[in-house]
Amino acid sequence: MYKRVFVIAVLLSMFAGCASVPTEDKETEDLAKKFNPPSEGKSGLYIYRHGNFGGALKKDVWVDGECVGETAPNIFFYHEVAGDEEHKISTESEFSPNDLVIKTTSGENHFVKQYIKMGAFVGGAGLEEEDAVEGKEVVSKLKMAKKGSCSK
Repeated sequence: MYKRVFVIAVLLSMFAGCASVPTEDKETEDLAKKFNPPSEGKSGLYIYRHGNFGGALKKDVWVDGECVGETAPNIFFYHEVAGDEEHKISTESEFSPNDLVIKTTSGENHFVKQYIKMGAFVGGAGLEEEDAVEGKEVVSKLKMAKKGSCSK
């Protein structure tokens, strides 16, 4: 009985607390939250994580092999990519990265949600594309993280 309680307590502690990452200044964040069209020939990627499940976990995110940064609860990144092309967004997970390939459209913003899921030993992460209405609504409530710092 005590062994079960101990195991449950250890598992719960893995998902307690709250990880944090460096955030952008308010001016930069407010500009990104205007959801302006990206630069000529580009597509904008809003990559975000919301909610507190797995709050103690930070997870790396890459676009086409380039580090975008580490996520934490309730943050987002804005990253421009070439428009009208396929791009691979990857996130750190328990054993290997999980990938999402999306086709971008020049002049448009795309929204990718990162979510935390239970793993065998450590929480993993997944990615899914969201529609613009849902993405804008969620991102407008989040903090913008500074780009370029991955753990691996």
